[in-house]
Amino acid sequence: MPNSRRRPADPADAGAGASAAPRVESFPPQVAAGCRVLVLGTVPSLASLALRQSYAHAQNLFWPFMGELYDAGPGLPYAERIARLHARGVGIWDVLERCERRGSLDSDIVVASEVANDIPGLLAREPAIAAIALNGAKALQVYRRRIEPAIDAARRARLAVLALPSTSPANASITRADKLARWRELLAWSRDAAR
Repeated sequence: MPNSRRRPADPADAGAGASAAPRVESFPPQVAAGCRVLVLGTVPSLASLALRQSYAHAQNLFWPFMGELYDAGPGLPYAERIARLHARGVGIWDVLERCERRGSLDSDIVVASEVANDIPGLLAREPAIAAIALNGAKALQVYRRRIEPAIDAARRARLAVLALPSTSPANASITRADKLARWRELLAWSRDAAR
């Protein structure tokens, strides 16, 4: 007679029913050799995950801003936008490698589920990175709590941290013009800043 006993419950499965928030994972870093400024979001939105492209939500202002600053706007194919950012010394990634989140809002991230990306390792491999630009308050919060303490003190002392307003459509507390004015701070850190 076959063994009809069920395997013991895995503690990791506890609470993994309908009420658990889905797990969300970051994309690999979009960083080229000689990167000077690293833009860090929190974790990809549902639209970004569906399209496999960072900042893919049609109302997110990231790509329109990159169009104004680096001629890397949303009208170009994604790979060309990334190439144009790389040519100017701009890389993009996320502070979180993975987390649990229902929907796309940063406020819905389950804090206990946050796992940070290896930003300290990236900084060690890319010594030209002189500035980190954080896209929104949640990215800044995670950076300060989970990443900054792990960065070597000497490297941290050489690193500028730019706290920028979120380009997300959920951030309606600041006008587009004011957001863009703040995002122009990137120009001081990128290569061949012409604007």
